[in-house]
Amino acid sequence: MENQFFVDSEFLSAAALEKKHKLETDPTSRTNHMEYMPGMEIIKSDIKEHVLSHAESYNAGSYTAKDVKAALEHRTCSIEDFKALLSPAAEPFLEQMAEKARLETSKHFGNTVYLFTPLYIANYCENYCVYCGFNCYNHIKRVKLNMEQIEKEMQVIAKSGMEEILILTGENRAQSDVNYIGEACKLARKYFRLVGLEVYPVNTDEYRYLHECGADYVTVFQETYDTKRYEQLHLMGHKRVWPYRFDAQERALMAGMRGVAFSALLGLSDFRKDALASALHVYFLQRKYPHAEMSLSCPRLRPIVNNEKINPLDVHEKQLCQILCAYRIFLPFVGITVSSRESAAFRNGIVKIAATKISAGVSTGIGDHEDKYNGKEAGSESGDEQFEIADTRNLETMYTDIAGEGLQPVLNDYLYV
Repeated sequence: MENQFFVDSEFLSAAALEKKHKLETDPTSRTNHMEYMPGMEIIKSDIKEHVLSHAESYNAGSYTAKDVKAALEHRTCSIEDFKALLSPAAEPFLEQMAEKARLETSKHFGNTVYLFTPLYIANYCENYCVYCGFNCYNHIKRVKLNMEQIEKEMQVIAKSGMEEILILTGENRAQSDVNYIGEACKLARKYFRLVGLEVYPVNTDEYRYLHECGADYVTVFQETYDTKRYEQLHLMGHKRVWPYRFDAQERALMAGMRGVAFSALLGLSDFRKDALASALHVYFLQRKYPHAEMSLSCPRLRPIVNNEKINPLDVHEKQLCQILCAYRIFLPFVGITVSSRESAAFRNGIVKIAATKISAGVSTGIGDHEDKYNGKEAGSESGDEQFEIADTRNLETMYTDIAGEGLQPVLNDYLYV
């Protein structure tokens, strides 16, 4: 199972190839994934223990049709009800789950669908995550945009009408330090109403600085909440430290960020346990920080450069729909984002049931928005993409398609005074 993700190594030097092989085959060569590295802030929080306790003890096969029916009949969804809705026993009840989810979405979000776009500004990465196109051993074209190039990309995106942007980098402090990210946030404030970050986890004081620079919210993918599987998939780099990554959203909230987003990358491990843990991560933090805006994403694995065989393990569209409906029933007030990893047909359908936010005009490459927005191939100065997307619609098409479904596309609902 572990080896299916490893990428082509023909480009590596003999020394690098030897190190890569040792990391892959010899667990003793890796640092302890549960121990903090120097400089990593440790906060006092019991959220990890609550989430792991539920996830590790979850036996999806123990739930029955009777449990699922009871969960659907209850006015509010308990943790046990949620576990039943994620179980295989709930699959025959997907239509009923979808209808209940649709009613909850309509009650709390009306018929609105929020739109945003990501902007990758660098793809240098120090981590060896074997499923990711940016990983340090993958032979791709690396690019880091300067501020002039970042502003040009932002101008192209803003001209399309987009008002919310999500800034992303590879996880490499040396190439994309906090000051660099902060300057990008300051530029984004000139063109967009809402600025999000999906970068490497940082300490509370650094999140506070990024918030002062203009960042509104932080997204962090835990990838998998299965600590043993996490150890197998993250072989090198700061990302290897599981607990530091887990606490990232709480540090961001402690720093004053308005919102945080959570996700597992479905298909890396047992997707039912990862879906449970993701939602419980939100559930417990929501009670600790009731003022914060929280949202869930539900990405599945996608093919990457040099490895087109990567696909989500056992997570098909039916299972993904089940997870999203269960999320909505369990967490009725939480935003749910469905990314361009999924097909246009799936996204068109799920926004009428459970999802409240989708991306448009997406590029996971570096510095290629102008070319893509003009229908051209990426230029020679562009960096390679993190993964292949499935839904390539631009903002205009997405806006028209959503409106055609009887929904209201929303570009911004936040006013600064």
